[in-house]
Amino acid sequence: MRGSIRRLALTTAPALLVLTALPTLSASAASPATPAAPAAAAAQPDCGSGSAIEKKLRGGGTWRMCWHTTGTSGLVLEDVSFQPKREAGPIQILRSARLAQIHVPYDNAAAEYNDVTDIRLGDSPEPLRPKDCPGGVLKKIPRVDPMDGETKMIDGLCVTTQERGFAFHGNSQDVGEARNKKDAEQGQDLVVYTVNSAGYYHYINQWNFSDDGTLTPRAGATGNLSPSDFDAADGKGWPIGKGSKAHATSHHHNIFWRLDFHPDGAPAGRVEQYDTKRTGSGGGPDNTPTYKTTRTTVTKELAGNTGTASARWWRVVSAKGKNADGHPRSWELVHQNSHKYTARPFTKYDVYFTRYKKGEQYASDNARFGNGRKADVSRFVDGETLKHPIAWVNVGFHHIARDEDQTPMPVHWQGFQIAPRDVTSMSPLTPDRLHKSRFNGVPDFG
Repeated sequence: MRGSIRRLALTTAPALLVLTALPTLSASAASPATPAAPAAAAAQPDCGSGSAIEKKLRGGGTWRMCWHTTGTSGLVLEDVSFQPKREAGPIQILRSARLAQIHVPYDNAAAEYNDVTDIRLGDSPEPLRPKDCPGGVLKKIPRVDPMDGETKMIDGLCVTTQERGFAFHGNSQDVGEARNKKDAEQGQDLVVYTVNSAGYYHYINQWNFSDDGTLTPRAGATGNLSPSDFDAADGKGWPIGKGSKAHATSHHHNIFWRLDFHPDGAPAGRVEQYDTKRTGSGGGPDNTPTYKTTRTTVTKELAGNTGTASARWWRVVSAKGKNADGHPRSWELVHQNSHKYTARPFTKYDVYFTRYKKGEQYASDNARFGNGRKADVSRFVDGETLKHPIAWVNVGFHHIARDEDQTPMPVHWQGFQIAPRDVTSMSPLTPDRLHKSRFNGVPDFG
């Protein structure tokens, strides 16, 4: 929450193909001696001095990427690839990924901010100490001093690893191993983050890269409640402190990410939409409902909602890469937006897919950066054929403050996942003894 005291800025409906049935997945299995399909990668990207990240995690997979920062979005990741254990080379996922907006409208209509663009969030990284990056490495990034406007280099980017809990837990007898064994491993993430300030708020811009190939973009909001935004008379807040004299003003955080997918190194991946709907009731005494999932290939620019009635989701499919089972590689957007803000056109949808254009960079306030540029992502969707798709993901949070938000405020997180779907024929974390053809597909109990 910013209040009346602000850090000054330093510078100024889609067409779809007919729904088709889901493809029948092959049950053919790869021999343990047969390597997975070769990755489409060539040489590693030349990131320049000090701007490459490469980390082999405990599970055997290696993440690689380049990074830099900008005065608006802050941290930008480029050429993001994952090389699972047993793969001959890295598999590229994203050409670039970054924050595209943090839109903050207040419930009392007193203010509405675009923290990425009009406050230039990327100019204000907070210095990090070694204890802010446990077990990791701090890297230098530029910070613009709000008092004199000078740019200084600070320790502001943390690259570290974190435990993420169970990666899996199972009993191999269930799939026919003669000498059954309980298999369980703890997962590990590569974690990259900065902390950027906007008024009284501090935003943690964090990316988690898991050892199973999952990416988790997330943003955490912390800092302090604005001392100037306690108003007991407007009825738009929650009582904070002694009695009911002070009410912290409620507001939304609508956070957008911009993702430029390059699956297997090519921008020509296709987008597919999946909808699961109830189709009737089955037999038996419980009359269990029946469901059907259908697939739509998205051919035009799209604005869509996940919804509860259709359990809708999307994936980006590689144009050329396949796993060892012959299935196209893809990456699924795993998304929930329970606090969606619908008062602005660009916040009404959870996900947008637009055709790449150089002038379409920010989910809102985009016109600030050039004459003739469209104002926001809702206007980017104008019926064009979806070539070189850019994904925009919107996740909202309605912040109704509480006593516990004092002080400093505990972090509240927003984010989503980019999950591998058929990137490998089996999980890259599958134990070596189980990574065999007899355990891939229908188990062989012979």
